[in-house]
Amino acid sequence: MNKLRFAVVGTGFWARYQLAGWRELPGAECVALCNRHRGRAEELAREFGVPAVYDDPQEMLERERLDFLDIITDVKTHAPLVHLAATHRLPVICQKPMAPTLAEAAEMVRVCRESNTPFYVHENWRWQTPLRQLKHDLASGVIGQPFRARIYFCSSFPVFDNQPFLKELEQFILTDIGSHILDTARFLFGEASTLYCRTHSIHREIKGEDVATVMMTMDGGMTVICEMSYASRTEHERFPETYVVIEGEKGSLELGPDYRICLTTEAGSCIKRYSPPRFSWVDPAYELVQASIVPCNANLLAALRGETQAETTGEDNLRTVQLIFASYESARSGNVISLSAEDLES
Repeated sequence: MNKLRFAVVGTGFWARYQLAGWRELPGAECVALCNRHRGRAEELAREFGVPAVYDDPQEMLERERLDFLDIITDVKTHAPLVHLAATHRLPVICQKPMAPTLAEAAEMVRVCRESNTPFYVHENWRWQTPLRQLKHDLASGVIGQPFRARIYFCSSFPVFDNQPFLKELEQFILTDIGSHILDTARFLFGEASTLYCRTHSIHREIKGEDVATVMMTMDGGMTVICEMSYASRTEHERFPETYVVIEGEKGSLELGPDYRICLTTEAGSCIKRYSPPRFSWVDPAYELVQASIVPCNANLLAALRGETQAETTGEDNLRTVQLIFASYESARSGNVISLSAEDLES
């Protein structure tokens, strides 16, 4: 198998784990790193044995022979870097959130579509081992037609300690963890038709919101509530685990602490544990999340090779971005927001 050669733009907190995730796959090779602060790129290049370093992405794309570009930078830089890749017809992967506005995200998707440039979003949350199993169990029909669900990601984890830039974001939890949790809702239950959101700012030293509650009516009538918080101190918090409760006509599925899924039907309850794979390079505080980088990258790599369809294309993730900014609109106006695919074309 010929390895696909790729470059990374951005060498911050998450780049190290993204590179480690790529190294788990035999079909990809990082050949260049780029950061506007060249010294940071040189440091990471030495750690991972990457041969070339740049501080100008345009120069890098002109000089290197690449099969794809992986963007791991601040959200404000995503659009110009994706547009740059599109001018080179170079397949591109972008971190979440895709863009700081829905209009900007839609334009990124349009530019890549019209230039025939494959565009993917690195949305790894749905690739967590317990969430994949929950999806499998739900699809089996064992609890019948679901009618209500709750997705819960709330903790007191000091997220600002190793990512202090998050304090300065005018829009925080819905763009940060909301990108993951709202995408998880779509992964499990499909698309939403209406949405209502309330937000709060509890930490006094931050600019954005650190608590959000989103209630959605999904196509088909199911109710899904997404709760997100970095200001909650509770008995069973297990950062960065996501808890899910799904109620169906024949029973329920619950993903709870320590990766345990409980299936309850009229026959009783059965609990099984689905822990993530172990990798030596993960930060123990982020093990569940960082382990999911590997299967996400594997899916994107297979798509780049033309072997399968990627789950998290730019086109698909645009629907998640729509939910994020509809949530802000609802929180600002106090109104229920109606959603449709046609809104993304306008």
